[in-house]
Amino acid sequence: MPDQYIFRNNEYIRILPAWAQELASKYGSKTANLYILHGNIRDLLPHKRKEGEFTFTRVQEYISEILFGNQDIIAFYDRSGGVSFCEPEMEQNYLLAAPSLSANQDVDKSDFISSDPEKCFPYLEKYFLSRIPKDKREKCRMVFIIDYAEHIVPAGDLIRLSDTDRYCMVTFNRWATDPKFINGDISIILLTENLADISSRLAGSPSTVKISVPFPEAKVRESFLRSKEKESKLLLERGLTPEKLATVTSGLNLMNLNRLAAESYEENKPLSLDFMRYKKKEIIENEAAGLLEFMETSYNLSHVSGHDFIKKRFKNAAKAIKMGRPDVLPMGYLIAGPVGTGKSFMVNAFAGEIGIPMVKFRNFRTKWQGETESNLEKVLNILVAMAPVGVMIDEADAFLGDRDQEGDSGTSNRVFAQIASFMGNTEFRGKIIWFLITCRPDLIPIDLKRQGRAEEHLALFYPETDKDREDLFKTLVRKLDLDIRNFPITDLFKKYKHEYSGADLEAVLVRAKLLAAMDDRVFVKREDMEEAMSDFVPAAYPHEVELQNLVAVLECTSREMIPKEFRSLPRSKIISSIQELKSLLGER
Repeated sequence: MPDQYIFRNNEYIRILPAWAQELASKYGSKTANLYILHGNIRDLLPHKRKEGEFTFTRVQEYISEILFGNQDIIAFYDRSGGVSFCEPEMEQNYLLAAPSLSANQDVDKSDFISSDPEKCFPYLEKYFLSRIPKDKREKCRMVFIIDYAEHIVPAGDLIRLSDTDRYCMVTFNRWATDPKFINGDISIILLTENLADISSRLAGSPSTVKISVPFPEAKVRESFLRSKEKESKLLLERGLTPEKLATVTSGLNLMNLNRLAAESYEENKPLSLDFMRYKKKEIIENEAAGLLEFMETSYNLSHVSGHDFIKKRFKNAAKAIKMGRPDVLPMGYLIAGPVGTGKSFMVNAFAGEIGIPMVKFRNFRTKWQGETESNLEKVLNILVAMAPVGVMIDEADAFLGDRDQEGDSGTSNRVFAQIASFMGNTEFRGKIIWFLITCRPDLIPIDLKRQGRAEEHLALFYPETDKDREDLFKTLVRKLDLDIRNFPITDLFKKYKHEYSGADLEAVLVRAKLLAAMDDRVFVKREDMEEAMSDFVPAAYPHEVELQNLVAVLECTSREMIPKEFRSLPRSKIISSIQELKSLLGER
């Protein structure tokens, strides 16, 4: 949804960010009164006072001050601090009125503001209802903001909830559907970082409005840095500007930037681009709780031997990114091929080519119900904040699962649906680029590899000719930084006729390097290479490799990628061969 603007002094001024506009719009429609704000709610939120000038505040203050002007009745609650109000006068009025709402005149006044929801919620409810104007022409807005909502209506099976959690669940659902609350202008706003941490019975209710608060965009980060600069609390390396710094800090929120700026100022050490890139990696990996891993590479596509068709595709994609043309990029890539063909290395090399961050998914699944979905939501929010970013999922056939998995109370099904929906969001075309790597693309559900998700299917195969193997040898020598004394490697390939994969040949080179080291040499001689090649025996799994070759051939979306030995095979023959091999290997 676009930001809301007003026209003032011959210029358009943004007065609400999109999430706040949505909240204001839903509130103004009077069709709902229970809202869940999730996402970047622990950050400093920007409010644009006028063009180029922002103020920054916390979410509770943003809602109470900026959206509601600290007027009428605005109450806060969390499980630790209990009940409070945005203005002292509001709290005094409540404490004076609350005893009259109790049948027991000896009630403990601490119950009115207790952190126990079973004690304070009944008083707040009666107080809110008592303040509804009898004259419909009068207005009294009442807003109840509840922080850390996941601690009073947590995700999980209903049977596992405590009595207090059940009470809160029933109370919120009742408030959300009670006409007195809706018509009486009483709104409840729940705050949580991850929507998945909230009970699905509440979060999934049609009576609940869910609004995501995003990470700050580059312009907001720049404005925040400029505000620090005006306060003389921002030290930057010579030549570095807030604008440049904002461009390399995607994925960081304003709290992160504020901490880094404060540390730099206190230590009198100017911020540099290299330092910020390092801190960005550290902060995001910590924010993701180890669920994302930054891929740092010193390689590019020039370090990849063969696979010319795929390298051309990737170089074109890299050029489109640098030209600012995300609209021409695929949503994602499926990288197939048998083991040892360098699929992961190809993606690493592409990461070095494009100049944008590349991250790798790590295992976000846990044995605790609800935590897996929460972890995934956190990771996906970070990816949106980091855009543009590449995302690599290795062994994608095992990692992603499918819609039909059983035995975990539906967690895998929900996770799969969440990933599939996110991958298919065309708003992220060219901003979040997926790389699904697998040697068994046939095991990846069609939902993920169809057009609009991992739509570009590329396959890598073993070198076909001695020239291909020689080119691979030279590339690996450069990758491993080996000192090779010149000798004709072609003769050795003819002498030792193994079907080398890239991983096989790299293993042979490492063995040859070890032989040289044992002879107290830093260079590799022909004798070292010959001894290593003569001793090398490839792992014996021919049926598995043949199956991986055939399913990769079947997955190719371009004939040019297919090895010559497979090009003339009819598709029906390939399918029948795959079925025979699966039967031989005991697969269904």
